[in-house]
Amino acid sequence: MTKIYTETKLMKRILIVTNDSTVFLTKNRIDTAFNIFGGRVTEVKNLVKRLDTAENDRGEKLCDVSFGVITTKYGFVPGNYQIMEYPNVMSNREEYIQADLDRNFVSQTSFMMKPFDKVILCVPKDMFSMFLEADEIDDGKLIAVTSPEFREECERRGWTFLERKGARVGDANADEIERIVREMCA
Repeated sequence: MTKIYTETKLMKRILIVTNDSTVFLTKNRIDTAFNIFGGRVTEVKNLVKRLDTAENDRGEKLCDVSFGVITTKYGFVPGNYQIMEYPNVMSNREEYIQADLDRNFVSQTSFMMKPFDKVILCVPKDMFSMFLEADEIDDGKLIAVTSPEFREECERRGWTFLERKGARVGDANADEIERIVREMCA
């Protein structure tokens, strides 16, 4: 008996990462990291939904999308993990550093990026600089939505740089990210 093998193209895996928000949508309850945060995280969640429902020209799912949140209390949390609201959310460099000392989120997040084909990182400038200093993210891996001061460093590492506009992503950047992902998945 002869077996016939057909070539199947593996779907590209995309990870979208942002940090937590002071806006909790589900008070005093446990919910997924995707559902629990509102506010500025909403722009990133909209990008997740947009890419997760995108189809290629054959009507097939474009890519496999995952989401993660860098949280003050738990460190890096995949979007489908259950977490509970907490009272204090980091909001400046000193608090980011303390949260990293407590939860090691820079190394956690960098490690979680490894199996993905592309990672979209939408975090504040001071948090982004911590990832640069740690130097644990592979060259060519990242689409960095961040401050213009990091443009040259991103380009040196083969990362795609997009200037942060809007709360976290901005409409023009979301369009460009989808274009990049479509090109990568063609």
